[in-house]
Amino acid sequence: MVPPHLLPVPLGQIVATPAALTALTQPDIVAALRRHISGDWGEVDDDDRRANDESVRDGTRLLSAYTSAGGTAFWVITEADRSVTTVLLPDDY
Repeated sequence: MVPPHLLPVPLGQIVATPAALTALTQPDIVAALRRHISGDWGEVDDDDRRANDESVRDGTRLLSAYTSAGGTAFWVITEADRSVTTVLLPDDY
């Protein structure tokens, strides 16, 4: 887990793809953003988890993966410059 002094992660402008807005509920999105900002990267593999932990320190892109209450897999990506965070489905990438 990321040391607490390196969190929360700035999200910048929060946007979502049309497909994500159709497939996900607002509570799904809000819960994922709360997890993402706190360093809970969700269902990523160990390599992506380590990369995210390093990214909090060195300012590169962050990728989290979650599953909605309805079973839809989705991602939250914060750009390296922390200007934008996008909620999207894997097929949107």
